Order: sequence, then C-alpha cells, then structure tokens
Amino acid sequence: MTALVFYVFATILVLSATMVISARNPVHSVLFLILGFFNAAGLFLLAGAEFLAMLLIIVYVGAVAVLFLFVVMMLDIRVSEAREGLQRYAPFGAAVGAVLFAELILAFGHWRIAPAIDAVPHLGQAAGETNTAALGDLIYTHYVLLFQACGLVLLVAMIGAIVLTLRERPTGRRQDIERQHARTVADTLELRRLPLGRSVRELGGFARPTSYSEAAAKGSYDPHAPVLSDESRGE
Repeated sequence: MTALVFYVFATILVLSATMVISARNPVHSVLFLILGFFNAAGLFLLAGAEFLAMLLIIVYVGAVAVLFLFVVMMLDIRVSEAREGLQRYAPFGAAVGAVLFAELILAFGHWRIAPAIDAVPHLGQAAGETNTAALGDLIYTHYVLLFQACGLVLLVAMIGAIVLTLRERPTGRRQDIERQHARTVADTLELRRLPLGRSVRELGGFARPTSYSEAAAKGSYDPHAPVLSDESRGE
C-alpha cells in the first residue's frame, strides 16, 4: 500500500512539474507548482519527515506560491510578447541545458557511498521523541548560531529589497498627521443648498478647503493648482 501511494504522489509530482514549464498561461504554471508542492509534501510524509512536509505546505504553498500567483496576475504578462525572442535565444538555452545535463550525468555516474558511513557519529534521538522535537533540539542547541545567522541574512536581504525599490514621489499628496488631527469640521466640510435642476458646477463648484495645504506635508500639495474639468479627465 505504501508503494502504491508513493507512485501516485511521484507520478502527479512529475506531471505537475512538467506542466509548470510547459503551460502557456503563467497563472496555470503557478497553480501546477502549488500542486507539485502538495505532492512533494505527501512524499515527505511517507518518508517520516512530517516537519518538512508541513514546512513545505505552510511556507512554500502558503507564502511563496501565493506570492508568485499575485505577482503574475498583477504584472499581466502577455505570453505572445514574451515568446517573441524564443527562437533567437533557443540555441543559447539549449547549450546551457546540455551543460547542466552533462554535469548531472557526471555527478550521478560517479556517486559512491562512503564505506565508513556507519562509523560517523550521529546525534541520537530520545525514545518517544518526534522528528519535529528532535529537529528543534538540534537546531536550537548545536546549530543555534548558524540558525540566527540565516535569519540575519534574510533580514538584511529584506531591508535591501525595500531600500532598492523605495522611490520618493514628490507629486504624491502626503499628510502631516498632527495637523490632520487638528482640523475642524468647518475646515473640511462644506454644505451647499442646491435648487432643483441646478448642479454644484453651475453654482461655482466646491471651494477647495485651505486645510489641505496646512495638513499636507511640505512640498506635496499645491493649493493654487487648477481643478481638472471633466474634459481634461477624459470623462
């Protein structure tokens, strides 16, 4: 029964991985990637590594794959334009693929198991202790400094990504929070009595509140800027 479940998970995993690189729609590729992650988690469960299985679902499916899906949907990738340079770069891609395939053949062809592998000391697992608990004890005792170093590297990478993508936009309207809270209703709300059949535009429009320029951050709002008409807005 275990062998049957293994072959089912492995077959679906291979097929979904193939569809990731062969699907024409990028959104479908991400969905097949999520399917592959679930089947890989099933294989980890069969191998007795329940921690890795849950980690694969929570981290990769719950965060990374969903992030990929959102990015692909927001970018609105046009497949026809992306495939225009396929023939031009196909020889280069084929050469790189051939080199990688040759390296894999050389690596697996010379794979040998060390004869004294059984003599290598292993950290023992206490009786009745689960794999997750044993892994936690191992990480937070023997490898705690390396674990913290990995977290520090990820933190630096996140801060660097934010700094590189942050752009100052002087045209955006920014507020001074203290002045914003100090505004009164009379500064922000204007009530106009309209006769039947008349519009606000015919009566001169709304008065632009002066508190905008007072509550806005310096240089982010021009109180003398003209109000766009319906024609200039494209309505």
